[in-house]
Amino acid sequence: MTKDNDIQNYQRRLSLLESHIGFKLETFLQHALKARDSYTQEHSDRVVALAEVMGNRLNLGDHDMDVLSLAAGFHDIGKLGIPDHILLKPDNLSGEEYEGIKKHPIIGASMLRSLGDPLLDEVAVCVLHHHEHWDGTGYPDGLKGEQIPIISRIIAVVDAFDAMTTTRNYRKPLERNTALEMIKSEREKQFCPDAVQTLLEVCRDGMPPYHR
Repeated sequence: MTKDNDIQNYQRRLSLLESHIGFKLETFLQHALKARDSYTQEHSDRVVALAEVMGNRLNLGDHDMDVLSLAAGFHDIGKLGIPDHILLKPDNLSGEEYEGIKKHPIIGASMLRSLGDPLLDEVAVCVLHHHEHWDGTGYPDGLKGEQIPIISRIIAVVDAFDAMTTTRNYRKPLERNTALEMIKSEREKQFCPDAVQTLLEVCRDGMPPYHR
């Protein structure tokens, strides 16, 4: 994806958001996550692009596509509330630190709900549940199967795929096929089977150009 496309997509999401909440968020959105962790912002942009492809494949309606676009863009916004020593740690997290990072969906949902807009209330629900697992072992509420919003299920598999296939401070990226095999092994466990199947189809037909 080119920088021009990144800017256009960013501006489109801003316009959609601003049309619902009635004030400008450009300064906040442009600088907040980037100032804390540039990877998180870049990751969120990639998650939006791939999630939208999957949402179209799954025949989501226009309203749900709007919610998906916003929820994918803000799925990690709660990391603004995670301390630097956890969020920016260059090594694997300890058990206690991992419990801290697990709070980010709750923080993010609370931030979005605080804006007092009905659309963002829907987005907040999807952000809250993007780490739930199909088999009920996820967080924060242990939802299971179709109790998990479809938008959260899409974001979950895209979030994992992008995280696996991009460079982090503490590890090299996995090859795409390796990541897909790992995701397939978690079908009906961590991930929604329909979301996994759709990701596999998208990969078969050609990924968005920024993916390897």
